[in-house]
Amino acid sequence: MKWLFDPASVQGVAMAGDWYVFIGAGILVGIYVYVAIFWCVFRYRRRPGQAQQFEKNTPLELTYAIIPFLIVLGLFAKTFVVERPIDRVASSPQEKIGVVGFRWSWQFKYLGTSLTATGTPRRPPTLYLPLGRLTEFDLTTVDVNHSFWVPAFLFKRDAIPGMTNVFDITPNRLGTFEGRCAQYCGLDHAFMTFAVKVVPAAAFDRYVASNGTQAP
Repeated sequence: MKWLFDPASVQGVAMAGDWYVFIGAGILVGIYVYVAIFWCVFRYRRRPGQAQQFEKNTPLELTYAIIPFLIVLGLFAKTFVVERPIDRVASSPQEKIGVVGFRWSWQFKYLGTSLTATGTPRRPPTLYLPLGRLTEFDLTTVDVNHSFWVPAFLFKRDAIPGMTNVFDITPNRLGTFEGRCAQYCGLDHAFMTFAVKVVPAAAFDRYVASNGTQAP
């Protein structure tokens, strides 16, 4: 859960506040529901005689409809404000990487070079990223739906057949992070993983210039 409190990408840091709001709203709604359940259990437990019967309570029914609507509307507005700038793709990214999902692994193409890394279910590939550089990802799939997910980046994006999903990521911390497919895609879905290594920009440049022969 470290990624939730200390995301390893600029986009993740921007999204963290949205996560906290959703988690807080979920906890408050959960507390209200359980308090209401236990209150009803004890307040209206079985007693001798005929229980009081009633029909309709318009103010209560309106309250139950309006409050959830306002909660959903607030969460939608909060998410829209936070995600809109994140979804906006930069016109001049510093790096561009093509990501291809296939059953059941990933292929990473460092666009503008001949460097490509292709994994297998038993040998997951490694994606190298330069620290602090805004990197554009062009995400596609050649078969079924997949989902590119790096929990440490607090970022996930679907790979849909026939579409290219474009997004930007700027790593803000050195390290090795886990990546995986977040969309169930068949028999070996669990093996559809990859490693993300965020390295200094100079080391990344050497890796690309050597066509992958000099690992950072």
